[in-house]
Amino acid sequence: MSIEAFAVTPNRRRIEAWLLGFVVVITVGGYACTELSMRGHVSTGFLGFGASVLLLALVAHIAVRLWAPRADPLILPIALLLTGLGLVLLHRLDITYAAKPYLRIDQAGSGQLMWTVIGLAVCVGVLLLLRDYRWLQRYLYVMMAAALVLLMAPAFFGADQFGAKRWITLGPLSMQPGEFVKIMIAVFFAGYLTVNRDALALTGRRVLGVRLPPGRQMGPIVTIWIISLLVLIFERDLGTSLIFFGLFVIMLYLATERTSWVVCGLLMAVVGAAVVGSMEPHVHGRVVAWLHPMDAFTAKGQQAGMSDQLAQALFSFGSGGITGTGLGQGHPELIGFAGNSDFILTSVGEELGLAGVMAVLLLYALLAERGLRTGVVARDPFGKLLAVGLAGALLLQVFVVAGGVMGLIPLTGKALPFLAKGGSSMVANWLMIALLIRISDSAQRRREPQGARTPAPRR
Repeated sequence: MSIEAFAVTPNRRRIEAWLLGFVVVITVGGYACTELSMRGHVSTGFLGFGASVLLLALVAHIAVRLWAPRADPLILPIALLLTGLGLVLLHRLDITYAAKPYLRIDQAGSGQLMWTVIGLAVCVGVLLLLRDYRWLQRYLYVMMAAALVLLMAPAFFGADQFGAKRWITLGPLSMQPGEFVKIMIAVFFAGYLTVNRDALALTGRRVLGVRLPPGRQMGPIVTIWIISLLVLIFERDLGTSLIFFGLFVIMLYLATERTSWVVCGLLMAVVGAAVVGSMEPHVHGRVVAWLHPMDAFTAKGQQAGMSDQLAQALFSFGSGGITGTGLGQGHPELIGFAGNSDFILTSVGEELGLAGVMAVLLLYALLAERGLRTGVVARDPFGKLLAVGLAGALLLQVFVVAGGVMGLIPLTGKALPFLAKGGSSMVANWLMIALLIRISDSAQRRREPQGARTPAPRR
């Protein structure tokens, strides 16, 4: 790495360093507040946790400074702040679960810290090895084939857990292939639409004022629609199906700027969801629980085995008020086994209140905005679509998870990115961060005038 490369954009890395310092302070401070609130003292693991967070921030910052010096300075701190907040919340839940062994819920804090280390190692490895993201275009169809295999694998080899088949068990480990598939599909869509953008945008017939895609070009969206329905039917994975299909429609619209794709996509999504929701018992049960969450406390609901998780989540949000009850002062364990996974946002709502929930959602929105901005700045179509696709996948997952626990849409069972327990989710999300950092760095390099990259020698 040359000295000139450090001198070109010193402010970006300096801003990132300051923000990472604040992230470490906030994360370690939240851990200490949790310990003092629930135990009355700070445990011996506090110093180890603080040193781990500091080391993670330092290694990630040095990696970006060395191999992506012109990258956006906000992407890494936001991702690390969300991850740190998730570690604090999981530690808070672990204390409660340990005090109430009859709940029979395994502790997840230490395991999540390990997966965070692995995720950041993957991020650093990608920054080191993938110097040009356009290299991914060479393997689009190989990547899509691998994505389809991973997507359908749980239907044949996966374990049925909590009513859905989204996990593959490998000895003592379990993996959710869908977390990696969303990234692979975003890469494939970006490459495919870069090549076929003109054919998709300039052809078609106008019907009732809307230009509909031609039948030949409807093939991809019909194929994706069928695959998403198969995932919904055989794996009963509503969240992955929504993210998969929604990502394709978003990227199609951005590549072609045709509202007809959005209209067709929404109609097909509604029709497919209505048919599967009325036929598949597990999906139908989630729709019923969404429409009538309080029926879980009636005799009829208890006889039907209806879950009370959504009702308890609504109670948690209501009891939190504006500022919350305080870290460690709520009762998120009432949610049950899902309190540290897809329902972890209810802990934020109860103990940090509406202000905390809005702060978390704004962090997700800001991270997605930096991804969208990276797409705007990128010069090549593949980089634009890939950055926007990754940001869109993040927003879709946050929407289906947050919307489910708040009662806006039926529950999907997906993990909230960076915040919830899950090794596959953590590694996949840090892989996404690495790609956004690489695209941002490359885009900024191409924006700078040639003379600004290497300062002229003094005479």
